[in-house]
Amino acid sequence: MLKKKFGLFAAVTLAGSVFLAGCGDDAATEPEGEGGGAADPEFLSILTGGTTGTYYPLGGAMATIVENETGLDTTAEVSQASAANMTALADGAAQIAFVQTDTAFYAAEGTNMFEGEVIDTVSAIGALYPETIQLVTTANSGIASFEDLAGKSISVGAPGSGTYINAEQLLEIHGMTMDDIDAQNLDFGESQESLQSGQIDAAFITAGTPTGAVESLGATSDVVIVPVEQDKADELIEKYPYYAHDVVPSGIYGLTEEVPTVSVLAMLVVQNDLSEDLVYDITKAIYENTDQIQHAKAEFIQAETALDGIGIDVHPGAQAYFDEVN
Repeated sequence: MLKKKFGLFAAVTLAGSVFLAGCGDDAATEPEGEGGGAADPEFLSILTGGTTGTYYPLGGAMATIVENETGLDTTAEVSQASAANMTALADGAAQIAFVQTDTAFYAAEGTNMFEGEVIDTVSAIGALYPETIQLVTTANSGIASFEDLAGKSISVGAPGSGTYINAEQLLEIHGMTMDDIDAQNLDFGESQESLQSGQIDAAFITAGTPTGAVESLGATSDVVIVPVEQDKADELIEKYPYYAHDVVPSGIYGLTEEVPTVSVLAMLVVQNDLSEDLVYDITKAIYENTDQIQHAKAEFIQAETALDGIGIDVHPGAQAYFDEVN
């Protein structure tokens, strides 16, 4: 069992809704599920992220779908997102979680925020949608390029989070480090409030677009997304191949033209111990009912592309479903 390296999540309801399969005397008398090392749980918990990000609303919709299709009580939980979610699953605190593909890769390899602590008890369900790295500021800040960040107060996410690593690597490609800025460890909601009040100058936000926190900022301020130019994006992707070219489209946040940037992928991961049958049913439920997800990112959630960019092992139940439909 890994020691927790991160504070987990703020949801008080987690204690009442998360039960680890195979723990305690009662579970010992239940039959094992096919493809899993322990009996399946009576409850499922899906770890998401903060309430102003993209994971949380998607997770809520998916929890409803999974509960309707499998009959298992399923709850979406607020959390500190990717890195904390991987640790939580490894520690048995939940069964399913949203993570970035790069963060899942680091966990499987025991690198970056998981240095020396390999997580090999978690596997993939599948990829969902691009998670766009958005360097957000306002027109009043005067920031138009990465070079303008020097000496400024910048939100970079929690230490060791996926957003933090994205910020670190983008700064690196632009010849900078965290020492060149006044780094602030804020979540998306805190970043929005601090940008509105002028306490910070810009914020890195890695999330599907449109992101709630940035939309809220746009209600009171003129939002600016700092571009990642083509040559820098190419350099980043060559060094870190889990990135891809992306854009923040015009028409959101009040933008009048699209802004070039990069992205990683959002994915779902699951505890290895869940049975093949249950994970098959979960996977089928999600990928065949995306019409019930009222979010712009639902259009990207497709079985045909679900294994793209996955850098960790796929759970046998999920693999069985994708083998069947692809």
